[in-house]
Amino acid sequence: MEALALPVLAADFDLKRLSAAFLEDPYPTYRALRQFDPLHRMPDGSYFLTRYDDCLAVYRDVDIWSSDKKLDFRPNFADSLLYEHHTTSLVFNDPPYHSRVRKLLAPAFTPRALVALQSRIEQLVDRLLEIAADRGEIDLITDFAAAIPVQLIGDMLGIPQDERGPLRGWSLAILGALEPVLSRQQFDTGVAAVADFKEYLADIISRRLRGGDSDPAEILPKLIGASDFAARGSDGERLSKLELIHNCIFLLNAGHETTTNLIGNAVDLLIRHPGAMSELRNHPEAMDTAVEEVLRMESSNQLGNRRATRDTVLGGVDIAAGSYVHICIGAANRDPDQFPDPDRLDIRRQPNRHLSFGTGIHACAGMSLARMEAQVAIGRLLQRFTRIEPIAVPVRGGRARFRGFTSYPVRLRT
Repeated sequence: MEALALPVLAADFDLKRLSAAFLEDPYPTYRALRQFDPLHRMPDGSYFLTRYDDCLAVYRDVDIWSSDKKLDFRPNFADSLLYEHHTTSLVFNDPPYHSRVRKLLAPAFTPRALVALQSRIEQLVDRLLEIAADRGEIDLITDFAAAIPVQLIGDMLGIPQDERGPLRGWSLAILGALEPVLSRQQFDTGVAAVADFKEYLADIISRRLRGGDSDPAEILPKLIGASDFAARGSDGERLSKLELIHNCIFLLNAGHETTTNLIGNAVDLLIRHPGAMSELRNHPEAMDTAVEEVLRMESSNQLGNRRATRDTVLGGVDIAAGSYVHICIGAANRDPDQFPDPDRLDIRRQPNRHLSFGTGIHACAGMSLARMEAQVAIGRLLQRFTRIEPIAVPVRGGRARFRGFTSYPVRLRT
């Protein structure tokens, strides 16, 4: 792209008018915005942030920058089930509600809980790779990257194997409604997904309340015990029935989409950088830093949002109370002031303080689990197969908020 076009590209940027070229590769636009208009004011009055330091400042100051979306989701969702879900789940709320729900979910992600899950993840990945070896050709997303978190979250929620078919579709539909521009079809599909998922979870909870053995990996009985489905305690640290259901939906959505994209984006980057793939195959001890570099370069979640609770100054710009800002994680993660040579894949990059999991009180509760899933999946894939090559053009998801693929057919050779 010619240098003369960059200021125009930055000045004209509007999150509600995105081209197919942007959705395929947003990084030239992010670079232009960071260089020429890092606190870009869009036509709707919101600000689009692309500098690392500005994004970090917003994440850290929870008193000024609110995560509550009750006001912001009303125009798109009205009084629909999408509004009910997204304003009840953990991520789009401030303390004290956010703190209460996060505390109740925390036991699922303790180091002890994760150690107990590791062998389960390894066994699952090995089963999927055995099937892949027999077939020789798979869709990297459907048959591998998406199958891992769906199966794992299915275990955690106690969903029987033969009832997991709709899970990924529900998740994609509910999260798809968070895109900057929402079509009527996306809205209707998202509402239907919330309704179906709520009904299904109510049935699963009823089964658990009737008793029966549960899987050691299952967290649903613990959540039920900390909810109004059980006898109410006196400490008030409980989930209402509606809160329990919506935060179970949140567990699937948060654990599925981002982890699927992380694994898919990682393999794509390694295919496009065969030297890095070879190095990682020969030096598996670099897997930890390699996964962090994938998270930096191709963040599964590209955007976050906050609203100013009072007048403030950000990056030298006066911001009025009530202003809405878009935290561009994908741009911050390639800020050259924070990451030297930011467009280069460096699987041993250190330090690597990317913002892909957020930071502060809203840092992703499941980030250690996502890292573990990715490290096991990518490591075992590389050790099992000496050649991984595309056999058709990969299909990107075509979304601004979540970056990944919907299809990535590959041929595998041992």
